[in-house]
Amino acid sequence: MPPTLSRRTVLAGAAAIGAGLAVGSTSPGRQALAAEQQRAALAAEQQFDAVVVGCGAAGMTAALRLARRGVSVLVVEKASTFGGSAARSGAGIWIPNNEVILAAGVPDTPASASAYLAAVVGGDVPTAKQQAFLDNGPQMISFVQANSPLRFRYMADYPDYYPELPGGMPQGRSIEPDLFDGNLLGPELANLNPAYMPTPPGMTVFTTDYRWLVLALVNVHGTAVAAECAARYASAVLHGRAPLTMGQALAGALRAGLATAGVPVWLNTPFQDFQFDGQGRVTGVVVNRDGSPTVIQASRGVIVAAGGFEHNLAMRLAYQRKPIGTDWTVGAAANMGDGIQAGLRAGAATDFLDDAWWGPAIPLPGEPYFCLAERTLPGCILVNSAGSRFVNEAAPYSDVVHVMYDKNGATPDIPAWLVFDQNYRNRYLFRDVPPVLPFPDSWYDAGAVFRNPTLDGLAREIGVPADALCATVARFNRYALAGSDPDFHRGDSAYDHYYTDPSVHPNSCLAPLWLPPFYACKIVPGDLGTKGGLRTDARSRVLRADGTVVAGLYAAGNSSAAVMGHSYAGAGATIGPAMTFGYIAANDIADHS
Repeated sequence: MPPTLSRRTVLAGAAAIGAGLAVGSTSPGRQALAAEQQRAALAAEQQFDAVVVGCGAAGMTAALRLARRGVSVLVVEKASTFGGSAARSGAGIWIPNNEVILAAGVPDTPASASAYLAAVVGGDVPTAKQQAFLDNGPQMISFVQANSPLRFRYMADYPDYYPELPGGMPQGRSIEPDLFDGNLLGPELANLNPAYMPTPPGMTVFTTDYRWLVLALVNVHGTAVAAECAARYASAVLHGRAPLTMGQALAGALRAGLATAGVPVWLNTPFQDFQFDGQGRVTGVVVNRDGSPTVIQASRGVIVAAGGFEHNLAMRLAYQRKPIGTDWTVGAAANMGDGIQAGLRAGAATDFLDDAWWGPAIPLPGEPYFCLAERTLPGCILVNSAGSRFVNEAAPYSDVVHVMYDKNGATPDIPAWLVFDQNYRNRYLFRDVPPVLPFPDSWYDAGAVFRNPTLDGLAREIGVPADALCATVARFNRYALAGSDPDFHRGDSAYDHYYTDPSVHPNSCLAPLWLPPFYACKIVPGDLGTKGGLRTDARSRVLRADGTVVAGLYAAGNSSAAVMGHSYAGAGATIGPAMTFGYIAANDIADHS
């Protein structure tokens, strides 16, 4: 085959030859030639400049950037769906100084963003890698908006998680996908990984709507937002659209961008290992294609964006604190750490394998529920096995679980208990159960929720000392009435007030527990996915323990060690860096390989 022929020409020629055979050519010579050219076409289909392993937000961003830089790329995905954990998520994206927040008037600056990230992350992550994220994140947002149907909107007033730190912003830096018409995906829409929690029927909901929907029964603005969500859905359907928001919009719009750019995506294609040349450079991947091992050449590099290892019990037991398992995560089911394990076999170093994107979760039957507003709203507390509070309930969700593990050895708080009263239950949406309505019987049957007319009785049911629980509630009630929490400083941070009730005074985070019956929900260390993975540099290249580069190998997303280290800067500090380092990896392949 002449070297000047392109892959597209070869495939087109093979198709034409196949059509000639279909009309009945019987010449053995022509048949042999046709078979040889078909084999050449198949080989060409398995030769690319780059291969991206994983079709989540990081992988799709990387593939889109490669394609637009003129690099031929294939995306392989283990699951039968695309989107990974990003498609299941609320899809907040934390990117300082991006064009969306600047257009909205957010007074961000590179200096304040750098100071804030350094204060959050500390010395856990090299400064060069932090700076690479800050420098490239805004460019990535501009790129995907220009090269896909993905559009973003500012998550107004969603604070950074530590707004009191230097450079922190009480109004926040996070953005989320705007509405996307799923019809643009055509039949590929059926392959979109479903949302972790579908939006209510007849409503189109953005992440920033959720805080108000929780309050819809007791807050005029909340009622108006609920009506707006319904009207938004009705308008979209009236105009023939299939309205998607949050993670569904993020994954769907990126996938539509890949289709327009001509990037092939192979679903149901599990990654198995890397292929190397004689000098140890990664030059391709081995995948399971139609039931058999298949080598896909990647002459310029491989990007691993295959998610974390949250569903791999052996890895969680080996690397993370106990108790741990795979039943408390809401990460994508296919995330078994395949890319991380292959990187280890290739000699890569790792960081932060002990950590995850933690959050308190209720182990409901079928799937755990990741608590956001419920533990922050006034009228609830978290207690340990001694019946005592042990943490600021409204703190960033990752911090709450870190405290659970840190204190579990002294006074067990795994599980902990979220305790609230009927007044709380009468006012606020809980998961998807409207106020006043009873919780499903299955929650009680599973031992995830308990209900009792008295605090004494509730304490006996959940196995904590009754006198201690009663004393804890009495102490908390005094604080709530005074509007101050000297024990754990709930309400001191602007972040604490995001998911609260502004009608409660003097502190919107604090209200007494007084109206029976009383409830307790079991709380375990849930997560959105693991955050430890292959060590990478500022160019997303995978590194060995001695600092040398595993040539030809890149990693992004939860397959790589998080730029956030052991912390979490704001809403979307998982997806924002994932997409950014996928973008960085693509640029490095295009620039240097």
